[in-house]
Amino acid sequence: MTMARTITLALLALSLAPSASRADGKRVEPAASVPRGLRCLWQAYPKHLCAAEKNTLIWCDGTRMTYDDGRRKPGHRAVLDDASLKDQMAQRYPAGARSPTPPPKNFDPGRARHEPFFRKMYGSSRKAVLRNTRRVRWMSRRWIRVTRVNGVDRALEAVSRDLSRLPKLRKYVHRLAGAFNWRRIRGTRRLSTHSFGVALDINLRYSDYWRWARRGPGKALRYRNRIPMQIVRVFEKHGFIWGGKWYHFDTMHFEYRPELLQPGCAETAGKAGRKKETARE
Repeated sequence: MTMARTITLALLALSLAPSASRADGKRVEPAASVPRGLRCLWQAYPKHLCAAEKNTLIWCDGTRMTYDDGRRKPGHRAVLDDASLKDQMAQRYPAGARSPTPPPKNFDPGRARHEPFFRKMYGSSRKAVLRNTRRVRWMSRRWIRVTRVNGVDRALEAVSRDLSRLPKLRKYVHRLAGAFNWRRIRGTRRLSTHSFGVALDINLRYSDYWRWARRGPGKALRYRNRIPMQIVRVFEKHGFIWGGKWYHFDTMHFEYRPELLQPGCAETAGKAGRKKETARE
């Protein structure tokens, strides 16, 4: 057999060998060269994501999703409207902050979402999402409907138990403004994370929202918050991020996003350099 023939057969054998991309249901540790954000996604959803290659997220059923779409988006709104998985992970969420500070302009870690990722994870229609939901008792007061996928229902039950031990904070959380609700975000074509049963809005009476704080075209938003950070820390402990840490703030809003709380994808409270983490503008 010639040397060339030997090399050809060897390459063919390698191409047919089992790899991390096969849908065998086994989790494969990503190589060191895999981007940080892609690794954090793999870490956060072990029941769904089995592997990650240089620019590909591989689901346990064999589905492959591109991480970086390679397209430069013209501005922050364009990133939000057509986010890739890389855009979704581009900004480090500042977990565990002692007190909120006005975020830098367009610093919105978690607002950029690759919608196909959430549709595949939780359901691509209201009916599909609803099949995977259950009612959860909230603060021994009312029932809310959330998804069972990724144990979000159990995580919210744990949040409720922890908050019930903090009676001085009860007024902020005993009434809710919303949970599961298949709908689009106001003024956009993007689905809200409430659509997937992973989001919760607490008492509207003590909440603030960026649209209510507009001061005119071209002017920076005036940040405002009335939610105690003790509540935020409870939610973060169980995998939820807070909309009060966004430039486009939404202080009533919490959503289950464990990928943004993984080591390496969350910013330690008080560290400088957050502006450097902003999505491409």
